[in-house]
Amino acid sequence: MATRAAPAGNRSSGSTERYLRGAEVAELLQVSSKTVARWAKDGRLPYLRTLGGHRRYPERSILALVDRLTMTVAPPSA
Repeated sequence: MATRAAPAGNRSSGSTERYLRGAEVAELLQVSSKTVARWAKDGRLPYLRTLGGHRRYPERSILALVDRLTMTVAPPSA
């Protein structure tokens, strides 16, 4: 599932995709940054690499994952 597109600096000027840092993804998913890196390495999260070698995660994909993983719990019946 890991998509390795061109580095963020090489995106076309018409692109409006926003990319998140690992710490931002970790906060959204409520896991550690190391877990995010491991999931990316294992192909569980889409990402691209910057020119400096850092992973960046497409915001749209991460927010979609958060939506899929979020569970609404109904209050207990009285």
